[in-house]
Amino acid sequence: MYAVIRAGGKQYRVAPGDVIKIEKTSSDQNIEFEVLAVSGEEGKIAKAEDAKVIGEILGQGRADKILVFHFKRKKQYKKLNGHRQPFTQVRIAEISAGGQTFKAPAVAV
Repeated sequence: MYAVIRAGGKQYRVAPGDVIKIEKTSSDQNIEFEVLAVSGEEGKIAKAEDAKVIGEILGQGRADKILVFHFKRKKQYKKLNGHRQPFTQVRIAEISAGGQTFKAPAVAV
């Protein structure tokens, strides 16, 4: 079973146990995501109003540096900037919809 969720203006296809990087959030506890669609029986996709996706926060960090280079030819104009986007790493713990609950397997320590 999988679900399509929205987090930080982006959409993610997730299954229980998946680890995703979303836009930085200030929450320290579990996160409940907005669910757009859920896969049902026999691979059918449906929008479920009672669906819930719960993720547990693993940590926060910053992505690799992206170089932003501005250049205008024949004018001797060059500008170099760097950017590192902050993110929150989340593990999908549970997907529940239509009375069924699918939990992620336990993590080995």
